[in-house]
Amino acid sequence: MDKLEAALWSPAVARAPALPRAGIKLLRFVYAVLRDALAGDLPLRAMGLVYVTILSIVPLIAISFSVLKGFGFHKQMEPLLYELLAPLGDRGVELTDQVMGFVDNIQGDVLAYGGLALLFFTTISMAQKVEASLNFVWRVERSRNIAQRLTQYLSIIMLGPVVMVTAMSLIAAAEGNAVVRELTDIQAIGESVTLARQLLPYVLVVAGFTFVYSFLPNTKVRLGPAAVGGLTGGVLWATTGVVFAAFVATSTRTLNIYATFAIVIIALIWLYLCWLILLVGAQVAFYAQHPEHMRLGFRPVSLGSRQREEIALSVMGLVAQGFRNGQPHPQLRDVAEELGLPSLALSATVERLEATGLLLRTDKDELLPGRDPGQILLRDVLAAVREPQSTDVFPEGHWSDGVKRIAAGISEAIDSSVADQSIYDLLESAPATDD
Repeated sequence: MDKLEAALWSPAVARAPALPRAGIKLLRFVYAVLRDALAGDLPLRAMGLVYVTILSIVPLIAISFSVLKGFGFHKQMEPLLYELLAPLGDRGVELTDQVMGFVDNIQGDVLAYGGLALLFFTTISMAQKVEASLNFVWRVERSRNIAQRLTQYLSIIMLGPVVMVTAMSLIAAAEGNAVVRELTDIQAIGESVTLARQLLPYVLVVAGFTFVYSFLPNTKVRLGPAAVGGLTGGVLWATTGVVFAAFVATSTRTLNIYATFAIVIIALIWLYLCWLILLVGAQVAFYAQHPEHMRLGFRPVSLGSRQREEIALSVMGLVAQGFRNGQPHPQLRDVAEELGLPSLALSATVERLEATGLLLRTDKDELLPGRDPGQILLRDVLAAVREPQSTDVFPEGHWSDGVKRIAAGISEAIDSSVADQSIYDLLESAPATDD
């Protein structure tokens, strides 16, 4: 694998003709996604989401049905659940009926006796776990705060089913229109409408994946990469559904060994595949927006001390430059793109700058100076990286006198080289560039 990776990211690729270079970039993309899907933490995350789904699926459906019932749309939601579990075959129909029975019991008993708060808590917890998994894929370290979770999650839970069922009702009403029926009598138009009706469930799945990728991660996801991930997730979901349905149909005798547990086993397997597909599609969307992360994957970032010092000076310089020019505060990903590095490579250094009060990081991941950049000395920035901080687990070790003497000499050399220069002095010393 190391040799394959070295060949795919060889410097010679940049000198190759356009067509081979494009093919190698595509191979990089496929290699990175398969590597993370097979050997990374995505399978473990998918397993965790299966567990959360088991606890939350009935409350989620109960709340959705309760909301839809107020709009008179609750009958249209049941076919969607049948469609979701269609790859399970006859056992999917049986499982759907059982879930609907549980939902009816919850609506009749629990909701009537004040259990609504518990249902909402369970449902929001599931949405939070999904966001945490997508944040992991997108290398986002900070989740939404409590207020954002409540407002945004509840808006999805309350309005999502209404929007979906309303769209399906409008489509059904349009198909029943007299003018539309006359148009569909024309062979060409009728065949097109039939094809569109067959493709509609898959289009809705792709749109749903795209919405999840663009909304749930606590970072800005562009529509293009989210759509690429949504299309990938939709195609994988449709293909896996066909293959899994064939597997269930041909394995009836084997599954009968598990008796009544068979339906539980195949349901768990299907849930795991669905969550894994969701995370793989998110990984595709992430790499489509941040191709610089493809080679790194989920491996820990290893940097030398010189690189960390250069990152610290560069981050503070870019933040101070925007502050001085009255520009919008840059986000961490903007700084990473400017430096040509993955944002993950900057995170540890940014945290040390925050710990010393030289840098502030908002909930929107914006970076701004902790105080007047003209009063922030370069030696303070370097000390933030080089010296022990209160956030360090092991702040200091037991060094010999020789090591202490050499370290003190290095510190004196650094202090003498930067003297009393501030961040603004660093900006002034940069050579002017021609526009």
